[in-house]
Amino acid sequence: MTSTTPTTPDDNLHASFAYKFVPFWPLFAVLISLSLAGAWVYLNYIAVPLYETSATIIIKDEKKGVDESRMTQSIDAFTSNNIVENEIKVIQSRALMQQVVDKLHLYVPVFEEEKFREIPAYATSPIQIELRYPEEAQEREKIHFTYLASQNKVKINTKKYPLDTWVKTPYGVMKFTRNAHQTASTENTLFFSIVAPKRAIDEISRNLNIQAENKLSTAVNFSLKDPSPERGEAILNNLIEAYNQVAIIKRNKLAANTLDFVEKRIKMVGKELAELENKVVRYKSTQRVVNLSEQGRVFLNNVGENDRSIAEINQQLAVLDKVQRYIVLKGNSDGIVPSTLGINDPVLSQLLNKLYESEMMYQRLKKTTAENNPILVSVVDEIEKLRPSILENIQNQRVALQASRANLSSTSSQYNAVLQTIPKKERELLEISRQLETKNNAYNFLLQKREETVLSYAPTAEDTRIVDMAQSSMGPVSPRPLYLYLIAAMMACVFGVALVSGSELLKGKLLFRSEIEKHTNAPIVAELAFVKNNEPGPFKAPTEAFTIEQFRQLRASLGLYGRTFTKKKIMVTSNIPGEGKTFVSTNLAYSLATSGKKVVLMDFDLMKAATTSRFDMEHQHGLIEFLKGEATPQSIIHHTDFDNLFVVPAGIEIGDHTELLLNGQLESLFAYVEMEFDYIIVDTPPIDIVTGASLLAEYCNITLLVMRHSYTPKRILQGLAMSNKIKLLNNVAIVFNGVKPRGLFDKHYGYGYGYGHEYNYGEKAYQAYKTRAKA
Repeated sequence: MTSTTPTTPDDNLHASFAYKFVPFWPLFAVLISLSLAGAWVYLNYIAVPLYETSATIIIKDEKKGVDESRMTQSIDAFTSNNIVENEIKVIQSRALMQQVVDKLHLYVPVFEEEKFREIPAYATSPIQIELRYPEEAQEREKIHFTYLASQNKVKINTKKYPLDTWVKTPYGVMKFTRNAHQTASTENTLFFSIVAPKRAIDEISRNLNIQAENKLSTAVNFSLKDPSPERGEAILNNLIEAYNQVAIIKRNKLAANTLDFVEKRIKMVGKELAELENKVVRYKSTQRVVNLSEQGRVFLNNVGENDRSIAEINQQLAVLDKVQRYIVLKGNSDGIVPSTLGINDPVLSQLLNKLYESEMMYQRLKKTTAENNPILVSVVDEIEKLRPSILENIQNQRVALQASRANLSSTSSQYNAVLQTIPKKERELLEISRQLETKNNAYNFLLQKREETVLSYAPTAEDTRIVDMAQSSMGPVSPRPLYLYLIAAMMACVFGVALVSGSELLKGKLLFRSEIEKHTNAPIVAELAFVKNNEPGPFKAPTEAFTIEQFRQLRASLGLYGRTFTKKKIMVTSNIPGEGKTFVSTNLAYSLATSGKKVVLMDFDLMKAATTSRFDMEHQHGLIEFLKGEATPQSIIHHTDFDNLFVVPAGIEIGDHTELLLNGQLESLFAYVEMEFDYIIVDTPPIDIVTGASLLAEYCNITLLVMRHSYTPKRILQGLAMSNKIKLLNNVAIVFNGVKPRGLFDKHYGYGYGYGHEYNYGEKAYQAYKTRAKA
C-alpha cells in the first residue's frame, strides 16, 4: 500500500487554517459588515466624544531649576522651595478638587438629550444650577427643565422658578443663574442631574493625569479628557488657580503670625523703653547729675558693654527656652515656629526652618494620603530626627552662653569694685542709661523685622509659573474611528472563528483528517467526497466524474496496479453502522471490475445484508445456506448486470449466524473464490456490533476501515488506539468517507479537511472524463 505524501508542519498549519475558515468567507463578510455598521452607528449616535485638555506649569523645586534672585529673597523672607513630586500629590488632592467642583457647580451637570445618547451642555445650556447644600442633596439621574427666556424663569414639570434667587425645589434649595460659559444654543431637550460631590470628584480624578515632564525638569503637564472641551478648560484653569491660591494663603498666614508676634514684642519693649526714659529724666532732675569723670566713664563704658552682652545673652537664653518648650511640647500639630530673633546661629535657624517646612508638608499630606503612606512616614521620621538635633543645638548654645555670661559677670564684678570709688549718683545714672540703650537697640531691631515682614506681603515671584493655560484639542480624541473600525473588524473575525470552531467542536463528530492521524497510525488511503444522491436502493454505476476518479485513486493507494499481480482479498468494515462500508465495498468492486479484473463481492453482514439488498438478491441462496451445508460454492456465486462483477449474497434467512463462521466451511469457500477471481471484496458487519469482522480478518490481506465525516463519534476514534479489535485486523487502512464541502454557498465538489489535499472536480474535469470514456 502507498500513503499520502508527507508535508511539513508549516504547510500543515497554513493549509489547515485556510481550509478551515476561508470557505466560510461569506459568514465573515456578513459579520464584518454588521460590525462596521454597528461601529458607525455607535460613533454617530451612541458614543459621546471625549476631548483632551492640556496645560503646563513650572514648579519651583529646591533640587531642580534656578533659584530666584537675592533681591527677591531679601524682600520676601518667607519664600520656600518645593519638591515637584510632593506638589503633584497636593494638586491631585481631594481638597483642591473639592474647590473646583464647588466653584463650577459640577455636582449639578446639565445635559442635552438626543435619541440614543446624552451630551454635556456646559457650553450650550442657557442656565447653570447651584445647590445651597450640595452635601445633603439626594442623587437624581434626570430632571428635565425648560428655560423661559421671555419670562426669565426656569420651568421644572409645572413649576416655574426665577433666576438669581435661592428657591426651594423638590430636589433641594437651588439657584438658577445665566450660564456665563454659553457659546452656542441647542434645540435638544435639556435636563440636569444631581450627583454627590464625592462622585463628581472621583469622576474628574479618573480622567485627570498630572505628571512631571521628566526627572530633570520642574515642568508639570496636566491632561484631562472630558466630553465638553469648555468644561475641561475651566476645570484645569480653576485647579491651577486653586493650587496657587493655597500657596499664597500659606505664605500670608506665616507672615501674619510673625507680624503679630513682632507687634506684641514692639509694644512690650516700647513700654519698657518709655519707663526707662522717664526714669532717667526723673533721676537727673532729682539728683542734679550733669557729667561724669573721664575715668569713671571708661570703667562704666566697659561695664555697660558687659551688661549689654549679658542682656543679649539673657535674651538669647530666653529665646532658646521658648524654642525648647515649643519643640518638646508641640508634637506634630500645626503651628508657627517661635521667632529666633537675636540668635545668630545659622544652623539653628536652618533646622527650625526645615522643621517648619516638614510639619507643613505633614499637614498637607495628611489630608490627601493614608497614615501608612511611605511619603507620610518618611516626613514623620524626618520630623522626629530634627527634634533631637534642635534640642542638642539649643543645649550646646545654652552652655556656651552661660559660660560667656559667667565670664562677663566676673568681669563686671571687677569693674564694679573699681566703680565704688565713683560717686553713687553717677553710677546709678549710668546703669539707667545702660538699660535705656539696651532697650533702644532691641526696639530698633524689632522695627526692622516688622518692615521685613510687611514687605513679604508685596507681590513677588510665586511658587509656580503658568507656561500654557488649559487648551482643548481641536477634535475628539476618543473614540477614534479608525481604531474602532479595526477593533470591530477584529471582533467580527474572532466571533466568526469562534462560531465556526464552536459549532464544529460541539458536534462531537469526526470532522478532520488530522483527528484520525492524531489517534491512529493506520494510513489514510482515500478521502471520499460526499455524494448527495447516495440513497438506499438498487446499485447503480456511478456517473459523477469525481466519484469514479476517487475510487481509482483508492485502487492506486492500495497498490492494486502493481506489475507483479497477486490476488487480493480486501475486507471492508467500519466501527458502527451507517459509516458507508457498503458504499465503499460496492463501488470499489465495481471500479475493479471495470478495469477488466474478475471481482467477487461477498456480503458477510449476515444481520443487515445491505449489499444483498442493493443487488436485489434477498431470495437467492448465499453464505448462510453454504455454512449450513445446504449449498455449494458454485451455487451461491451470482452474476450481476455489470461485466466481471459477481456477488455472494448473505442468504435467505439473515440474522445472527456468527457461530456458523466457526464451523470450518470458510476455508474451503475462500480457497474456491481465490482460484476463480482476481479480487475478493468482503463486506463485513461493524467491528463494534458483532465479532464477524474479527473472525474474517485472517482470510483477508487488507482491511479497509471506513470512517464517515460528521458521523463517526470522536469518542470511538479516541478509543480506537486502545482497542484490541483493530489489532486483530490485517494491514488496516482507513477510508475517510462522506467528506462534505466546507463553507457557505460552496458550489463545487471537493473537501479541504486534509493537509493541502483538495480534489476539485468541476465541469471541465467532468467533460475531460467523458472524452476519455468515449475514446
